[in-house]
Formats: sequence, structure tokens, C-alpha cells
Amino acid sequence: MASGSNIQSYRDLHVWQKVMDLVVECYKLTEKLPPSETYGLIGGIRRVSVLVPSHIADGKGRDNVAEYLQKLSAASGSLKLLETQLLVADRLNYLPMSEIEPSLDHCDQVGKMLTNLVKGLRGGRG
Repeated sequence: MASGSNIQSYRDLHVWQKVMDLVVECYKLTEKLPPSETYGLIGGIRRVSVLVPSHIADGKGRDNVAEYLQKLSAASGSLKLLETQLLVADRLNYLPMSEIEPSLDHCDQVGKMLTNLVKGLRGGRG
């Protein structure tokens, strides 16, 4: 994560930038799902992937750390929803694990970054 003095906007947060890349990955993955999943997994994966950076941005825009932490917690929860939906696509044999695994790894990296950001905020940094 960039040092606190360099962060003027949520767009400066490395975790936000990383999860925006994940959103693009998820949109590309959902293009491979069957049209019958337009209102199921396709919409669900796309919606929840966008929620993660949205929660981060919303939290960064809050006036107090407690609200920011709450939004980061929501981002973490949305990330777990995303992982679950990706795993459902594998279980339904819509996508092979070899195509899903990079996004799951990306989710893991973002999750660790969120954890570190939360630790930093609780320690008085961020």
C-alpha cells in the first residue's frame, strides 16, 4: 500500500487498484458462462465484484475510522461472496478450475491487502 502521505483518494490505494483489475477479470470470465446464467451467475459475479472496490471507495470517503473499517469489512465479505460464486461456476462445470484459479488467487491477494489495511487503521495508520 502507498504511504499515508501519498494517498489523497481511494484511487491511490493499491488494494482498490488491485481489486479493479479483479473486476475486469471477472467480467471477462463471465463472458464464457452460458446465456442461461445471465440473471444468475453472470449478474451475480459482476455485481459482487463491483461491490468490493465500491465498499473500499465508500469507506475511504467516510469521516471516521469506524465507518471506514465497517466498509472494509463489507468489502471483505463481498470478496468471499465472489469467491463462492466463482467456485459455483466450477462445480456446475461452466468453467474449468484452471480458468477460475487466477481469479481466486487474485481474491486471496486482495483479501490479504484488506486485512493489512484494517490492521493499519486499527493501529492508528491509514
